[in-house]
Amino acid sequence: MDFKEFNLEKTGDGLLPAIIQDARTNKVLMLGYMNEEAFNKTVETGKVTFWSRSRNELWTKGETSGHFLNMVEMYKDCDSDTLLIKAIPIGPTCHRGTTSCFDTPESEGFLGKLQEVIQQRHQEMPEGSYTTKLFIKGVKAISKKFGEETTEAIIEAVDGNRDRFIYEASDMLYHFLVLLENQGVTLADLEKELMLRHS
Repeated sequence: MDFKEFNLEKTGDGLLPAIIQDARTNKVLMLGYMNEEAFNKTVETGKVTFWSRSRNELWTKGETSGHFLNMVEMYKDCDSDTLLIKAIPIGPTCHRGTTSCFDTPESEGFLGKLQEVIQQRHQEMPEGSYTTKLFIKGVKAISKKFGEETTEAIIEAVDGNRDRFIYEASDMLYHFLVLLENQGVTLADLEKELMLRHS
């Protein structure tokens, strides 16, 4: 993708609006503006960089705070006048210390975040972590635990205990994510399979 592909006639100031979205959770994090230099630096370094309109200079998000936005992929919109950047945030994105500059519910996209935590546990295997213990025990133990939690969720559903069903289904879902990680499968893999079936 090249900056010259964008249509900036509508913006008036020659700056490209860039929407930043968490690549793991799909949560919208912030809106910034890019000139050609900021766009190219983002592509070259993988660190999302903007043109600061207030300071009239390039600004790599996180250069002061350490809360970088590591670019994963980018997309033009249908009119080629807005950019969507999917990124992995390092720490909070907003200057208020919040995940996002938009006050949408923090639970939004949490499954992706939980999946990432489980992946980190699998890579680092920290002592004392319940997730680590499951990975050490292996696929049979993980599968057994998933089956137990699934059965408990079914029982609560049949008995009509909504609150208990939510509790047990949450346990089931957590253990399912651990099983997915054990098998080298992600939620995105399941989404792709379901999309294929839907189409």
